[in-house]
Amino acid sequence: MLAFVWVDDATRTPGLVPTSGHHISNATRANAKVVTDLDDIIRHELVCSVYQPIVELDSGDTVAFEALARGPAGSGLETPDALFGAAALAGRTRELDWECQRAALTGALYAELGRDTRLFVNVEPGALDNERPRSVAAAFARAEQTLGVVLEVSERAVLQRPKQLLDLVRRARANGWGIALDDVGVNPESLSLMPFIDPDVIKLDISVVQESPTAETGRLLNAVFAQSERSGAAILAEGIETEAHATLARSMGATLGQGWLYGRPGPVLARRPDRGTGVVVSRAPTDAVPETPFDLVEYAGAPLVATKRLLLAISHDLENQALRSAGDGPVILGAFQTAPRFTSATRRRYERLAASCVFVGAIGFGLDATPAPGVRGGSFAPDDRLAGEWTVTVLTPHHASALIARDLGDDGPDADRRYEYAIAHDRVIVALAARSLLYRIIATP
Repeated sequence: MLAFVWVDDATRTPGLVPTSGHHISNATRANAKVVTDLDDIIRHELVCSVYQPIVELDSGDTVAFEALARGPAGSGLETPDALFGAAALAGRTRELDWECQRAALTGALYAELGRDTRLFVNVEPGALDNERPRSVAAAFARAEQTLGVVLEVSERAVLQRPKQLLDLVRRARANGWGIALDDVGVNPESLSLMPFIDPDVIKLDISVVQESPTAETGRLLNAVFAQSERSGAAILAEGIETEAHATLARSMGATLGQGWLYGRPGPVLARRPDRGTGVVVSRAPTDAVPETPFDLVEYAGAPLVATKRLLLAISHDLENQALRSAGDGPVILGAFQTAPRFTSATRRRYERLAASCVFVGAIGFGLDATPAPGVRGGSFAPDDRLAGEWTVTVLTPHHASALIARDLGDDGPDADRRYEYAIAHDRVIVALAARSLLYRIIATP
């Protein structure tokens, strides 16, 4: 039997270490103390924020800050790694993230940062719900009136809680706030999922500028350049500690930078910005979620009419396109009207797709959260308009295609049933159609 004690010998801050035998009781006591300390920190709002400057690389001017969480000074839970490690141990990551958000916004409000200087605030996937504690909700309400915030999310938010993320994006942008995609370069998922977030700022992970370029770096930058060119998103490089890092960041298209070369985290009151116009988020990004994909058909041209037999051939080719582009990390989403139409043959195909694609989703009335191994499921009410539609979307960083069809309600042999349909290759249309399907994917814990 194993227990875990949270101790890091290098820093004397908590870290999970397995222990067994006669050490179990000591380990259990240590874990209990970590959980108790975390509970005190959350209950008494003891998290504070420090703020690291974000600069415009060409001028060196400070134009924004990122809020970084810290636990009580001198405690074993002072560092963010220790804090979130303890929260994972206690199953309280969501509550800790809410407390970090409260601290970030409260500190900036106290400093009267204003709307012109952007404040970057991290949001964990589990904290995307509207059920914020009263103190956190109050901080957000005040911040919406006076601060210019950029919410930092990761691809994990898309994968775990897509509906909640898309709702957050819309609320943020309705208030003039921005969205940043964090840690780009760590996981391949972030590249193909960029269109779903449509970030205002793409944050290159610290490893991108601190490690020697590889073929994977080239693939990353091609995807980032494509997204930035299409949307106007700014590129921000993290982890800049030397002039060489800064030079490399500029050569990678970054216009914004963050790292020890420009300043370590500290009190925001001690380091006022040089100016606050270097992070633009007013480009009116496409963040709509259509009610159903067929609402977009008119933008793909006049719909045609065909039997299910023909549309099956088109649908299978789209799936094969996803398989052929597996190296680009495709995202494929399909809507099948009702669960019986997600047949055993379709289930086998989608299981195969899930083995080589970044994200595969299947939506239909009566489908559960996992309709096939590796496949994310989504459902809807029987009177939902999507019950009359059949859609397949494929998105990679460089490719977009979709079949969007609506059942005409014919009787007779299944293969002869007719649909109105359109094929779309316009990336905006395909991304919107895919977003409509992603909105219905069931969240994971």
